[in-house]
Amino acid sequence: MNRPKRISTYIFFLSISLLFSATAHAQREKTPILPDSTAWFQGVEVSAEMVGAAMKLLGDRGQYEAGVRINLKDRYFPVAEVGYGMCDHEEKTTNITYKTKAPYGRIGLDFNVMKNKHDAYRLYLGARYGFTSFKADYSSPPVIDAKWGGTTEWGETGMKCKYHWAEAVFGVQAKIWKFVHLGWSMRYKKRISYSEGEHSKAWYVPGFGKSGNSNIMGTFHLIFVI
Repeated sequence: MNRPKRISTYIFFLSISLLFSATAHAQREKTPILPDSTAWFQGVEVSAEMVGAAMKLLGDRGQYEAGVRINLKDRYFPVAEVGYGMCDHEEKTTNITYKTKAPYGRIGLDFNVMKNKHDAYRLYLGARYGFTSFKADYSSPPVIDAKWGGTTEWGETGMKCKYHWAEAVFGVQAKIWKFVHLGWSMRYKKRISYSEGEHSKAWYVPGFGKSGNSNIMGTFHLIFVI
């Protein structure tokens, strides 16, 4: 006796569910999807990188760097960065010195992943291609020749080097006051190709950091929105 009642109840709730589903579908069809009315060009941002300057002020290597970023629809940000890297390093144990200074450049794109892309705060992912061509000097104190006696000097002046690398960027940007913003980012750098001297290897690469297959660095930018 209860089975037909349970079947009727099931059919009733199924009908209500289908009715609500059809009504919601009809409402979605009636609600037009408005196109994005934001203009493509939203301005230009000029930035100065502070971590590299602090490293140079407090240590034996670092860089001065500035960047320009174009705001497209508050979502896409083509960027160009240029800098000048310097190093005057001496190994404490061996007294070997390494010196270099040269410009470098990067180009790339940042993508704002915030759902509300017009927010004063941004969370973005990005990519860069970097390049530098530089000369480096190595020198060491005289070394005693155990076989022939006397001393032998080792070093290389004007070692020609080139570096190409790619960067994956994760960053945050916050509005501080009117047109002044601050930005933080972490960058994973991967060497693509390079050339070095025949007898020595680069110890520091302008724009890349300490030489090697990869690098991880942080940046801090003071940004002015024009």
